[in-house]
Amino acid sequence: MYLCYMDESGTPEVPGTSSHFVLVGVSIPAWHWHAADADITRVLSAWDMLDAELHTAWLMRPYAEQNRIPNFAGMGHAARRSAVTRERAANLLKLQKAQNPKAYKQAKKNYQHTEAYIHLTLDERRRVVEQVADRIGGWGFCRLFADIIDKLHFDPNRNPRPIGETAFEQVVSRFEQFLRTFDSSAAPKQLGLLVHDNNETIAHKHTRMMRLFQRTGTLWTNVEHIMETPLFVDSRLTRMVQAADLCSYALRRYVENGEVDLFRRIFPRADSRGGTVVGVRHFTILTCKCEICQAHRGP
Repeated sequence: MYLCYMDESGTPEVPGTSSHFVLVGVSIPAWHWHAADADITRVLSAWDMLDAELHTAWLMRPYAEQNRIPNFAGMGHAARRSAVTRERAANLLKLQKAQNPKAYKQAKKNYQHTEAYIHLTLDERRRVVEQVADRIGGWGFCRLFADIIDKLHFDPNRNPRPIGETAFEQVVSRFEQFLRTFDSSAAPKQLGLLVHDNNETIAHKHTRMMRLFQRTGTLWTNVEHIMETPLFVDSRLTRMVQAADLCSYALRRYVENGEVDLFRRIFPRADSRGGTVVGVRHFTILTCKCEICQAHRGP
């Protein structure tokens, strides 16, 4: 059995808050799950993040209060955490006194999401993400599936499904076709299971779609190897959904900003056939010359 862990980056709405919507599936054989989970855990443990969620977007942003602390980089982890906590408490009190509820609410949200990482400098947080990306890129047993939709070039009048549903259909189809490559009279049928970051709205939508796909197939293929409807889990509790989060972040930052470092660390895991990447699609203009489109066209 192969497990396919799914997460997204960007918003499917138009215009939304991003120019692209990315849905990723990171697939590993079930018998490699323990080793993969332990691999990521070792990296996080080395950075005093054993119990922390690996949320790439929150790790990769600067924390202004760290810049206000003299010699922050020279402190130990406990001292850094204490100093940042004081700075954040002072800032929240300042915003309360200024009677700025919107800024107070946003600051409190930011602090909650980043609390587990405040003992690390920005450079150190980047190294954490890079090291995990290197682990994922080195997993020869792993396959990456993704649909990356440029919303500026997505015409809803020419597509039977909206952006989010189109991406889900694409990833399901590519995962199904990957599982079919194992079919032979001499080997047992390989089955797959989708595991998705929990979101109540998406859970209902993707469950309904998966039931339909298993009855009638997707636009591209029958679905005969993927079991059940997706399982929805809390991303804080599973390293592999966190790995999918990192990959979705890396792909979106590449197509939107041209950032290649994380992208090139994880892209070798994209499912391919005969030198052509078939597992990852960039839906955009036909003349796009990005590395994804070139790899998708093949040699």
